[in-house]
Order: sequence, then C-alpha cells, then structure tokens
Amino acid sequence: MDESDGVSTMRLYGATVALVSGLYSGYVAVTGMAMTLGAWFMLGVGVVVFAHGVVLLTPAADSLGDASGPLMLVYAALMLLNQLRMQFGGAAGMVNDGMGGGMGTGMNSTATMGADPGMVAIAALMLASGVIMTVRNDGM
Repeated sequence: MDESDGVSTMRLYGATVALVSGLYSGYVAVTGMAMTLGAWFMLGVGVVVFAHGVVLLTPAADSLGDASGPLMLVYAALMLLNQLRMQFGGAAGMVNDGMGGGMGTGMNSTATMGADPGMVAIAALMLASGVIMTVRNDGM
C-alpha cells in the first residue's frame, strides 16, 4: 500500500472522483432552466458525493471501512439512472409554457434535453472507481 501523509493512493483517487462528481452534479443541477425534481435529486446526490470525497481525505475515512466502494457504486447508479430518466423520460420531461404552440417547442419550453454526456462520463468513472475500491479494498 502506497501511502503519503497517511492517505492511500486509492483514497486520494476515490476522493478526487467523488469531489469532481459532486461538484459537477451540483453545477448541472443549479444551472438548468428550472429546478425540477430531477435537478433537486442531482443536487442532493452531488452534496452527498462531495461530502464523501471530503471524508475520504480525512482520518474519518477509517469509519467508512469497506463501505466506501459500495457507496460509490450506489452514487454512480443513481447518477446513471437519472441520466437514463432524462434521456427517455417521455412525457414527464416535456413541458410547454404555451408560447410555442406545440408540445416542447416553445422558445421558453423545458423540453427534454436528453442525457448530459459529461455527467454520464463522470458517473462511469465513479462506477469504475467504486468497483476498484470494492474489489481492491487493501488500499483503503
């Protein structure tokens, strides 16, 4: 196990993935046109993931034990499922403000935008991180 200043390389990697994922989730949630239920959900997940990343950089990470990897898997699954919901949300994501005439065609409409490729990439990275942390728990 390669340790520098008491924090293993695996914990540093996991913390970095969690911090970036949490920040990006929060950013995407609050920069949309409206705070939808999905945006609030992603903001909540982002806050929890970011906090997990911070904990991984502190001695409190020892209290997580072997749960850190599975937690990362859960976060990644939630992020990916939310992106699937956005991509294939159907009528739930199509809201028209009445300005454009057709469903989801108005200038100010909030028609389903589809999945965010950046969020999908970060969630996939978090999924890989969670698998690594779960399988190779010797570095935690």
